[in-house]
Amino acid sequence: MDWFLTLVELIGTVAFSVSGAATAISKRMDIFGVCILGIITAVGGGIIRDLMIGSTPPQCFQNPLYLVVACLSAAVFFLPFIRKPLQRRQAGFDRVLFTMDTLGLAAFTVVGIQAALQVNSRFGWLLLLCEGVLTGTGGGVLRDLLAGDMPYIFRKHVYATASLAGAVLYLLLHQLAGMHIATVASMLLICLIRVLSARFRWNLPHANDGAS
Repeated sequence: MDWFLTLVELIGTVAFSVSGAATAISKRMDIFGVCILGIITAVGGGIIRDLMIGSTPPQCFQNPLYLVVACLSAAVFFLPFIRKPLQRRQAGFDRVLFTMDTLGLAAFTVVGIQAALQVNSRFGWLLLLCEGVLTGTGGGVLRDLLAGDMPYIFRKHVYATASLAGAVLYLLLHQLAGMHIATVASMLLICLIRVLSARFRWNLPHANDGAS
């Protein structure tokens, strides 16, 4: 894999691992639970992606670097001088979770599409878009289910929609401007949509909208 995408994937791995660890800490899990939830959040979407495109065993088992980075990131976040201030301040915890989830979503949406293209450059747009969104959101869904919560993508601001928008932009720019420019533009768009949705409280319609 290109060094630039490797860097993007490592950034996403750390970000999602920390978001998983933060969720585990909020549930008062022990260090084992924190590390496991961090790892699952970081590599879960990639595993789903690889199984869908027939790339087995999944990349995280072929190259254990990402498992090691995810485990270490979660363990570091568990250290008392990092977690205790966040446990005392809910606003700080929410900010960390939002930032890490947004960064991980942006990174893995791009990585998911590129990984599928490396397996078969002739994959259609529908599959590539699904691979990007699933890679970006899959780990978070597994994290929330294991933590006993409704998946974040169904209840918080614009999440999967931001991933989809970034995936579309990536595919549009990939052929026109190259992988690097497409990656940066896509990640910036996803982060911008997430920040704006939080700032202005954008949400998709809820099932109880209009209910008395």
